[in-house]
Amino acid sequence: MMTLMLALVGASAQEKPQVLGKSHAMQRVEVKNKYLLLPVQEREENANVKVLVGGRQMKSFNVKLAVDQVDYYVPLDIRSFGSGDLLLDITFHGDRRFTGAMKDFICWREMKQSDAFDTQNREKFRPAYHHTPAYGWMNDPNGMFYKDGVFHLYYQYNPYGSQWENMTWGHSTSRDLIHWEAQPIAIEPDALGDVFSGSCVVDKRNNEVVAMYTSAGKSQVQSIAFSKDNGQTFEKYAGNPVLVSSEEDFRDPKAFWNPEIQKWNLILAVGQEMRIYSSADMKEWTYESSFGKELGCHDGVWECPDLMKLQVRGTDKQKWLLICNINPGGPFGGSATQYFIGDFDGHKFTCEHNDTRWMDYGKDHYATVTFDNAPDGRHIALAWMSNWQYANQVPTKQFRSANSLPRDLDLYEFEGQTYCGVTPSREVNALRGKAVKSLTNTCEIVVDVKGTTEIALSNSLGEQVVMRYDVAKRTFSMDRTRSYASFSEAFPCKTVAPVYGDIRQLRIFIDNSSIEAFDAEGRLAMTNLVFPKEPYNKIKVVGGKATIYEIKN
Repeated sequence: MMTLMLALVGASAQEKPQVLGKSHAMQRVEVKNKYLLLPVQEREENANVKVLVGGRQMKSFNVKLAVDQVDYYVPLDIRSFGSGDLLLDITFHGDRRFTGAMKDFICWREMKQSDAFDTQNREKFRPAYHHTPAYGWMNDPNGMFYKDGVFHLYYQYNPYGSQWENMTWGHSTSRDLIHWEAQPIAIEPDALGDVFSGSCVVDKRNNEVVAMYTSAGKSQVQSIAFSKDNGQTFEKYAGNPVLVSSEEDFRDPKAFWNPEIQKWNLILAVGQEMRIYSSADMKEWTYESSFGKELGCHDGVWECPDLMKLQVRGTDKQKWLLICNINPGGPFGGSATQYFIGDFDGHKFTCEHNDTRWMDYGKDHYATVTFDNAPDGRHIALAWMSNWQYANQVPTKQFRSANSLPRDLDLYEFEGQTYCGVTPSREVNALRGKAVKSLTNTCEIVVDVKGTTEIALSNSLGEQVVMRYDVAKRTFSMDRTRSYASFSEAFPCKTVAPVYGDIRQLRIFIDNSSIEAFDAEGRLAMTNLVFPKEPYNKIKVVGGKATIYEIKN
């Protein structure tokens, strides 16, 4: 488990709390250090904390303040409010019959000030080569773009706990899609609401980056913000919101420049359909059309769309790919990513097939979107590597959730149909080290397939994951029912994918808590979390030959 450098200043960093009622207290803080470390207990209900300076509210957020046990700490940057005293106005929502008297809560004794907050990776399930937040909760990737040699990844972020709450845009940057550097928070909530998912575009005409996101307050509306410093800071548009609706689910704008109509296009998730808009300036939007009511899976709410033109392998044809994430309704329960292939003229998307298609047939691949302005005309996708059925309960504490490995998207044909190809991005190849004899908890396994093939990973405790490519059935499966799963009844599962064409080679990426399997030719992707009590250190392959490569990171 991650531990923290607390650099304590005396016994307590503030005066005793003023208990004002059954659920209300105030805590005065004399600012001495950069951070106030707030103790969190995940089983408790959220408390609402308002930060007041001179009677003026500077910030409001929810946090599960510890009642009788501290699970971990989260930092509140108190220096950002000035050098004077702060007043924390705190409203608890827990039931006093179970939590006891407020004056006795352990949070009052454990709030400490510090000039440091240690985010070093110490949890055994934290991935070694996948992007994760330094601390706190993360879900959907947002606003991804590439500019001047740098990939920017924003994400749905809770800075005040490792469960979903306080939606904010976190920010990380990378030059190679593998090594990520945490950046300051990019966009914070305001009077319009929390900052839900959205996109960024590189506006080359105005030399700026424009973020478009959902402001989620009493209603879901669309807002924009501008950056003149390559996405490090944003200034919100004074005319927000720029797009509103009476629909309850109205979110996740994905904007892109369409040279064919010389305008911006926008695709937006609305209930169980996608709506398409156009604009000359991203401020005034014109509704063009809707898509999807009669196609695809409708067992949950449609979310996080994307729309792009792709080349069909080995041909001179180009077609459009529409990505549609859905929750629930995934093929094995919970959240997943479906897609549609067809034509788009800047106004209307027309799908060419009637069947439901999934981009990844694992259980932990959701909210998939691509980078704007990616180099060499590529379409590079990232997904949130979790599932809403159990994302808040997975066995980590100081952080929760990772992103998938980056994947390049294209199209390929099989038996007269066109499908989405998913291939690990070429940047991933730099991770491959020397061939080794033994299985480790961070490695790549390359399996040369000679027909029906089974790959079993196991440890001395009898835990295992079994993958099987069945030539006759044209399927690939991954069975994790014997991976540690006591945190959720929804976790044990066997995921099965159709295979469109013969598999000759499999690439399997193992990190501390995940397995991603790909057909080397990009016709299969399957992403599943695993939480073995001890790492898988044994491998058995029947029907193929496996080479294990160490990970260089």
